[in-house]
Amino acid sequence: MKKILLFISLLILLAGGAFILLTGDVLNQLIKEQIENQGRKLTEQSVNVANVDMKLLKGTGTIKGLVLNNPTIFSSTPAFSLDEITLDIDITSLTSDPIIIDKLIINNPKALVEFNEKGRSNIQEILAAINKNLLASSDPVPSNANEPERRIMVKNFLLAGLALTVDLTKLGNTIHTKMLPDISLANIGGKTGLPANQLGGELLKKALSTIWKSAKEQQKEVVDDELKEKVKDKISDLFKKYT
Repeated sequence: MKKILLFISLLILLAGGAFILLTGDVLNQLIKEQIENQGRKLTEQSVNVANVDMKLLKGTGTIKGLVLNNPTIFSSTPAFSLDEITLDIDITSLTSDPIIIDKLIINNPKALVEFNEKGRSNIQEILAAINKNLLASSDPVPSNANEPERRIMVKNFLLAGLALTVDLTKLGNTIHTKMLPDISLANIGGKTGLPANQLGGELLKKALSTIWKSAKEQQKEVVDDELKEKVKDKISDLFKKYT
């Protein structure tokens, strides 16, 4: 089982019935390692997870303390971190196709968008890596693969309570913070579902793209405000000159 993506990497693990027979501790450690390893391959940045707790018989699970580190050319502050991911799994679908995730909720995430002197941001770097690696992961599965790729659909996806920090200090401004509206998506993958690698990539891209869009709007507001101030200064100077 490969190509497990950040945030929903455990879904591929759940696709194999053998994993249901594993003890909780072994399964939790496996999922933790896969999120960290495959998250790093996807984003090309280190990914760390504090704790995983899956309760397959109840169809629930949590992932706590996930951190996506910043590219090394930026600050040491994580680019993305979260308190908890919760899953509500339709356990009757684990042996069918597609696997159905009733709810996937990311709680209280924090995101940093940091600009350098050239106006390039950390999120742009991460998104570029994701796009590149998703393209590679979309290559057809070899016909001699040991098992077919399972399909997954998510009925409800929610990114809740996102705290965004936009760092414009390298552009001569300051640090701005704001809370973003919840990101909510429904019926991702449709009735037939999507291959797990494609589904995970879409969720991650949508989340980071929304963060990036908000950061660009924040940057534009700052620039517009600075231009207004410059116009006010010029008008004030002219007023002083002719009075």
